[in-house]
Amino acid sequence: MYNFNVRVYGLLINDQNQILLSDEEEYGFRFCKFPGGGLEYGEGLIEALRREFIEECNVDVDVIEHFYTTDFFIQSAFNDSQVISVYYLVSPKSDLKLNFKNLPYDFDDAGNILQAFRWKDLNEIAVHDVTFQTDQRVVDLLKKKWPKNL
Repeated sequence: MYNFNVRVYGLLINDQNQILLSDEEEYGFRFCKFPGGGLEYGEGLIEALRREFIEECNVDVDVIEHFYTTDFFIQSAFNDSQVISVYYLVSPKSDLKLNFKNLPYDFDDAGNILQAFRWKDLNEIAVHDVTFQTDQRVVDLLKKKWPKNL
């Protein structure tokens, strides 16, 4: 039997042509990714993405359009499952009220699970700014396809 791990992420781009990044640390492992996470049993992709944004960012989002789905094999960094990630462009339904950071991994709290958010200019983002291979593929696609990224 094969285990699959289905994940869904939101690409939130503001009026300054910046994308929202989530710096996280879980049990000593640091990583940077786009906001989102795993589907719970019984959820659809859109429902899970909206739940993740409410949980992580305290904001509901409109899901604008599909951007990318993993099209290569990738094993989870945390277990033996195969990861399938789906990315959507999203827009917040209200203002974001997060404590935005300027530096990576600038956490306010201490503990086993930490998270901080920051904006990154699309004109400056590079694959090394995110940790996971699927997110790196999305950065490549953003740099090629995003219309405001000149």
